[in-house]
Amino acid sequence: MNSMFRLKQTWIIARLQLKRVFFSKRSFWIFFLALLPSIIFLVHGIKIKIDTRFMSSQITPAAVLESFSNGTSEQDVLKNAGNPLKSRVYKFGPQKQTTRHMTYYDGKRQWNLFFRDGFMYSKRSRLVIDLHEDREVYAAIFQVYYLRMAIFFGCLGIFMNLFRGDMMDKTLHFWFLAPARREVLLAGKYLAGIIAAVSIFAAGAVLSYFIMLWPNHSSQVTAFWQDQGFNNLFSYASSAALACAGYGSVFLASGLILKNPVLPAVVILFWESVSGILPSLLQKLSVLHYAQALCPVPVPVDNSAPLLFRLLLSPAEPPSVITAVAGFVIVTALVLWLASYIVRHLEIDYNTE
Repeated sequence: MNSMFRLKQTWIIARLQLKRVFFSKRSFWIFFLALLPSIIFLVHGIKIKIDTRFMSSQITPAAVLESFSNGTSEQDVLKNAGNPLKSRVYKFGPQKQTTRHMTYYDGKRQWNLFFRDGFMYSKRSRLVIDLHEDREVYAAIFQVYYLRMAIFFGCLGIFMNLFRGDMMDKTLHFWFLAPARREVLLAGKYLAGIIAAVSIFAAGAVLSYFIMLWPNHSSQVTAFWQDQGFNNLFSYASSAALACAGYGSVFLASGLILKNPVLPAVVILFWESVSGILPSLLQKLSVLHYAQALCPVPVPVDNSAPLLFRLLLSPAEPPSVITAVAGFVIVTALVLWLASYIVRHLEIDYNTE
């Protein structure tokens, strides 16, 4: 049999397996994992739109608000800036000390003025719509939630069931009776898992990216797309796809070796979590080590955070993009070679399942 015929067999197996992966009741929770960030950004965007429309009904010049300093009385603020958008009065302490919080809007920034006993003691302002901050939030959600949780557990659910699910349903022997080599069967199932995982999680990352940009000013978004928007989007999608390939190969091999998915999931999750503080040689055996290198924006980490926390989120020496892609290919190829060896010598005994 030539290579072209085996490729056709691989695609036929993948096409048959895809129906099971996408439409199985066991897979519905995976779609939720992929779409959760989009839901969060959508709720945030709707809130921003509502708040902006409400605050735009009363705009106070920024120069007026900047002129106020600590010690300015409430009467002077009300005289020069007018009534605030929001005003709240608090009383606390044994002497019932009065504190007042006023909120103003200058068309771009929200100003929060704080008064104690009639005089201002603090003034803070922030952009209501901040593209830079939204990008940092997206970077944090992608690297902390997507790479460390959603894709990890999603691939666990998809790839562990490719062979283990057939063993549990006692249908694996039908696949082995098909006129195809077991390596071809492995390749077809892996291809189906990759197509499903990448379609779900890369699409989820792209969708949440667009929703993240939605509430921002159109001029800023246009300039961002012309500058680095498409490159960043491609990098995030590529990182998600390669993470699916890496985790997928590991969980596919684990499903051939172990009956219970809990044990390998716990071990691999622990390894991926602490890989950032391991020696550089051991870091290269981590999927997360390569996936993070493709992310265009690093996770914003406060310098006051504990050192261990900063190391876990930001490895000391991330590899270059070329090294990361090559590392993914090598690690995935080695794991799949091991899985092909296992599946060639696999003996079915449903009584032990």
